[in-house]
Amino acid sequence: MTTSITLAGRIPVTRLTPALPDDRWRPKAYEGEVVPFRATVFREGHDQVGAMLVLTSPSGETRRERMSPLAPGTDRWEARVLLGETGEWRWHVTGFDDEVATWRHDAALKVDAGVDVELMFEIGARLLDRAIAEKSRPLAVRKRLTSIASGLRDAAASVAVRRPLIDDPALAEFETRPLARISTDSPEHTILVERRRAGVGSWYEFFPRSEGARRLKDGRWKSGTFRTAAKRLDGVAAMGFDVVYLPPIHPIGVTNRKGANNTLNPGPNDPGSPWAIGGPLADGTPGGHDAVHPDLGTLADFRAFVRRAGALGIEIALDLALQASPDHPWVAEHPEWFTQLPDGTIRYAENPPKKYQDIYPVNFDDDPEGIFDEVLRIVRHWMKQGVRIFRVDNPHTKPLSFWERLIATVNAEDPGVVFLAEAFTRPAMMQALAMVGFQQSYSYFTWRNTKRELEEFLSSVAEDTADFMRPNLFVNTPDILTEYLQFGGPAAFTVRATIAATAAPTWGVYSGFELFESVARPGAEEAIDNEKYEYKPRDFAGAERQEGRSLALYLGILNAIRAAHPALGQLRNIRFHSSDDESVLVYSKHLDGRFTPTGVDDTVIVVANVDPHSVRETKVHLDLAALGLEPGTRFEAEDLVTGQRWDWGDSNYVRLDAFTRPAHILHVRRGPDA
Repeated sequence: MTTSITLAGRIPVTRLTPALPDDRWRPKAYEGEVVPFRATVFREGHDQVGAMLVLTSPSGETRRERMSPLAPGTDRWEARVLLGETGEWRWHVTGFDDEVATWRHDAALKVDAGVDVELMFEIGARLLDRAIAEKSRPLAVRKRLTSIASGLRDAAASVAVRRPLIDDPALAEFETRPLARISTDSPEHTILVERRRAGVGSWYEFFPRSEGARRLKDGRWKSGTFRTAAKRLDGVAAMGFDVVYLPPIHPIGVTNRKGANNTLNPGPNDPGSPWAIGGPLADGTPGGHDAVHPDLGTLADFRAFVRRAGALGIEIALDLALQASPDHPWVAEHPEWFTQLPDGTIRYAENPPKKYQDIYPVNFDDDPEGIFDEVLRIVRHWMKQGVRIFRVDNPHTKPLSFWERLIATVNAEDPGVVFLAEAFTRPAMMQALAMVGFQQSYSYFTWRNTKRELEEFLSSVAEDTADFMRPNLFVNTPDILTEYLQFGGPAAFTVRATIAATAAPTWGVYSGFELFESVARPGAEEAIDNEKYEYKPRDFAGAERQEGRSLALYLGILNAIRAAHPALGQLRNIRFHSSDDESVLVYSKHLDGRFTPTGVDDTVIVVANVDPHSVRETKVHLDLAALGLEPGTRFEAEDLVTGQRWDWGDSNYVRLDAFTRPAHILHVRRGPDA
C-alpha cells in the first residue's frame, strides 16, 4: 500500500492575492490602504461553500472577515480590508462547506415546488440545533435561532407560515459565524504595511541654489543658500505639497564641468550639474556624498532647513545618486570602484546618445562590500540630519541585489525610511526594483497622454502591479519636458496636473511647472536653459499677481481636494467610464463609508479633455455601481473647483473648453444635506 501527501484539501483554496509574480518577495501596502484579499474557493458537487479571511495584525490582534463572491461562476472570493497598522500582517483564507447556505438554497427551491417540504424544514431545524449548542454564540442569537427551529418543526403551522423562516434576517448570524463540518486552511501569507508617506504624498522639486540666487554687477552669480531656500517653503506649503525633493546638495566637480545647456565649454561662473558629485569644499579639500556644497551653507544650515520644512508639515526628500565626478574623493581613494579603460582613463557615464563626461559611474564588481558599507554610511549620515525619504537616481544601472540589501538594512533600523526609484526603464527592471524594496517608483505616466494610453496605464498600476509597485506620477522633471507640455499651452499643464493629482495617491511637480515653462532645447525633450547647469531664480509671486501666468492657485486647489477626499488616497480603486469622444477621459474613485473617517461614502469623478487645443462637447456614461449607487439613481454632482452643481445620472452632457476649464473634478453628493 502506498500513501501520498495531498495538498488540495477537502475544500480547495487557491490563487491567493495580494501576491507578487515571484514568491521570494512579499506584497506590500501602506497605512490606511484598502487592500482586496482574494482567493479561489470551490468544491465538488453543488453544495455551497464559503470563504473566511483570517488576518493577524503586527500587534497580534486577529480578525475574521467573511469574503464575498465576485463574478458568478468564477469561484473567486474577495474581502476588502483597511490595513491601519504598520508592520508585517499574517493572513490566510479558510474555505468551508456552508451548510446553512446550502440548506437555504435547496429549501427555497423545494418548498416552493412542494417537494420534500417537511424534510427540508427538519434539516434546517437540525442545523440550527447544532448552532444553538455552540456556547460561543451570543445568548440573544441562540434564543432567536431556537425560536426559528421550533417554528420550522411546527407541523400545525401551514407551509406558508413557515416558509419565511428560511429567509429570516436572524440567519445573517451565519455570515460572521458560519456553521461548517469541513474546512481547509490555505498556507499562511504575509503582507508588509509601510507608513502612509510610502504611498501617499504630494511632491515638489526645487534646486536650493536657485532660490535666492542673484546676479552681481560684475556678471557673476551669487548662489542661493539653505537659508534663502527656506523662504520658498512657505509658498510650497501654501500649494499643499507635503514632500520637497532636493537634487544633490553636495560639492560639484570642476573637471569636465558642464556649461549652460549641457555644453562642454563652461564659463568661469557656471555652477555645474549637481549630479556631478564631488568637488572642493570651502577649505579646498575634496568633499563627497556626505558633505554639502559650501555655497549652500553648512550642515547645520541644512538641519535648520529640514526643521523649517517640518514645521510647515513638509518632509525633505534627498537625492541619492551613486556616481562621482572626477574630483570626488572616491576616485583617488578607491579607484577599484570605477571602470578602468585600456588607455588608463576611467569610463564616464553614457546613456546614448547622451554623454555625461562630468560623471563616473560606480562599478560594483570589484569591491561590492566596500561600496555597500560606504553607501550605508552615507544614508545613515543623512538620516541623522532628519532625512527619511531618498529619491534614488538611476537605480536600474546598479545591481538589484545591492538595493535589496541596502533597503532591507535601512528599513530594519527605521521602517519609515522611504526610497523612490527614478527608473524610466524596461518593465522587468522597474517592477523588480519595487519587488526588492523600493517603496515608490517613477513611471511611464509622463509619456501617456491620450485617452486610451491613460486608461491602459492607470488600470495597470492600479490592478496589475499594485501589490508591490506604487507609482509617483511626476508631471515633469528637469530631464523631461514632453511634447505634450511643449506645445499644449496652459491647458496641457492643467490637464496633466489634474490627472496626476487625482488618479494616484502620490504625484509630483518640478519647480517651474506652475509657471507653464514649456520651451525646450532644440531637438531635446528637456527645458532650454536647463536648471541642471545654471541658476534659475523665478518670480513666483510676480507671476501669481498676473492673471493667467501661474498655476499655483490651481495646484493648491488640487492638493486641498486630495486632503478632503479619502477616495483619492487610494491606489486600487480607480474605475473608468465611457464617453462618446475619443479625447474625453472619464474615471472615478470610490471609497465605502466603512473605510472613511466620517462613515460616509466618498466618490470623486474626473472628466478631462486630454486634447489641449479644442473644445469638446459629449456625453459621458457612468457605471453607477462603481459609484456605490443603484441603477437609475439621480445624484448631485458638485464641481470641487468651481462649486457648480448639476443633476446627474448614468448619462450626462459635458462641455470642456481647453482654454477655460478643461476638466471637471466632481464630488458625488447623495442628498440635499450631503
